[in-house]
Amino acid sequence: MTDTIKLDARIPSGPIEQGWDKARFEMKLVNPANKRRHTVLVVGSGLAGASASASLGELGYNVKCFCFQDSPRRAHSIAAQGGINAAKNYPNDGDSVYRLFYDTVKGGDFRAREANVYRLAQNSVHIIDQCVAQGVPFAREYGGLLENRSFGGTQVSRTFYARGQTGQQLLLGAYQALERQVDAGTVTMYPRSEMLDLIVIDGQARGIVVRNLVTGELSVHLADAVILATGGYGNVYYLSTNAKGSNATAIWRAYKRGALFANPCFTQIHPTCIPVSGEYQSKLTLMSESLRNDGRIWVPKQHGDKRPPNEIPEEDRDYYLERRYPSFGNLVPRDVASRNAKAICDQGLGVGETGLGVYLDLSEAIDRFGIETIRERYGNLFDMYQRITDEDPYETPMRIYPAIHYTMGGLWVDYQLQSTVPGLFVLGEANFSDHGSNRLGASAMMQGLSDGYFIIPYTIGDYLATAKPAKVTPSHPEAQAALASTRRGIEKLLGIKGKRSADSFHRELGRIIWDCCGMSRSAAGLKEAIDRIRTLREEFWQNLMVPGWSSDLNQPLERAGRVADFLELGELMCIDALDRNESCGGHFREEYQTPDGEPQRDDEHYSHVAAWAYTGPDNPPELSKEPLQFNYVHPSQRSYK
Repeated sequence: MTDTIKLDARIPSGPIEQGWDKARFEMKLVNPANKRRHTVLVVGSGLAGASASASLGELGYNVKCFCFQDSPRRAHSIAAQGGINAAKNYPNDGDSVYRLFYDTVKGGDFRAREANVYRLAQNSVHIIDQCVAQGVPFAREYGGLLENRSFGGTQVSRTFYARGQTGQQLLLGAYQALERQVDAGTVTMYPRSEMLDLIVIDGQARGIVVRNLVTGELSVHLADAVILATGGYGNVYYLSTNAKGSNATAIWRAYKRGALFANPCFTQIHPTCIPVSGEYQSKLTLMSESLRNDGRIWVPKQHGDKRPPNEIPEEDRDYYLERRYPSFGNLVPRDVASRNAKAICDQGLGVGETGLGVYLDLSEAIDRFGIETIRERYGNLFDMYQRITDEDPYETPMRIYPAIHYTMGGLWVDYQLQSTVPGLFVLGEANFSDHGSNRLGASAMMQGLSDGYFIIPYTIGDYLATAKPAKVTPSHPEAQAALASTRRGIEKLLGIKGKRSADSFHRELGRIIWDCCGMSRSAAGLKEAIDRIRTLREEFWQNLMVPGWSSDLNQPLERAGRVADFLELGELMCIDALDRNESCGGHFREEYQTPDGEPQRDDEHYSHVAAWAYTGPDNPPELSKEPLQFNYVHPSQRSYK
């Protein structure tokens, strides 16, 4: 059944350039004296969660911030490397807010909501000012001006960066703002705490059930609104560039409480990651897209050429991205670069022991700029690569291969970042809103900080002033029911007492999804994947082994709960991919491609957001659609040639 829920995105009327200003003016306000009477829960302390908590605390709200790490500084945002986009046009190379908007809509293969993307481009210029004021040490030119570099899918330099550790520096800026509010008493931190359920009372999100990961204690936290800023679900693939702790439990439990899940099949494969090295590898490592700014990607032209890369002359090298896409070269968008790397390796031209790799060569840049300049730009990335592979990238090209990195899908939100559950707001990678079917590089941190610093402080105030949530206590029947349900779920996991670990199920699930719902998909493969996932999930609930008990630190128990959610989410991803009979961005259906192997969209039938509703444990999800309208950037066949 489809179209069961009418989705109102609440997009402001009028010219898109005035939309956000118009929306803010029309929002109702909470006066300063009343803000401290409202409590807001923020789940997640990365760039989106930390910036939201700090901003709401600064406004005077009573904020509780939860993270499963021991410190907000360990949020996965810290792993972002290459940079953050902003339409400042400092290089005077033709950039503008409109061009950033255009590039993002086009880069997302026309599957994003225009109004949200334009607002993101507008906010980008304010983010840089905010972060500079916080002391974020962006790279600077010799004269002291902020430096920019290029990223994929653009022909301008708009990416601000701090060497290859931009995420770490931006997170430290947000963290210090957060800790200032902790010291002021407006924000209370709950580290080592994992959200396990959403409490919905009278149709409104009013709280969460939390497990203390050190003591095992379950507790109820109630508030007037809940914000989820818990990141993406890339770890459903088992091997990804995400931190091992990154998971989908918070957004999945919210989905089961009524929040629609949008575009779950839109996942991003990053083209520059260190290739898999062994069967029991637990995660993959990103090499920043910024390396494509100065590096050239190539493979040997001849099959079976096993010469060391430095011994292969220019005439025997195939710089395949430069050959196929002369206008953008090595800076094509991530989905294009990833598909081409897979295709070239499928032809038997891949490098390394497994044949699943291509060369990323910075030797020309080293010769042109000097080794010290390259060390200043990418030194930490080169050091990381050398420690992992025992190869010196200053002397020999890196070996790279695509890997799961980001998820464009997430909980559906309207223009105000509110989900289909009133009072539940979703920020950053946890929502679906800004990137369509493919995110351009250096845009994730931009979205997280835009949502946290510049959007949620306005929109949550409008909700509180309008909804006027009534006072509730932990003894409320719905709160106690959620607590009891969570406790039963934990006891069920502990009571199976089978023979397989959660990790073994996770690894098998990841292989299924990577093979059938990864860089390329087909109807036959997706149907097979759905059957295999259902069989695996049945075995999970019969043969899972979780040692220990719930009233203590128990990491196998934590992982078991997350894998249980991944086993359900993985099936929804395949259902969504099977339903979308087109290719667009990161969703590449083998049946729908142009004669030269590019994605073939079907704008007539699939120019919409696919939002799925949970209907019960044994029932298929129900699909609702939000039509996408393009009044400014008109859909066309993406070309980077």
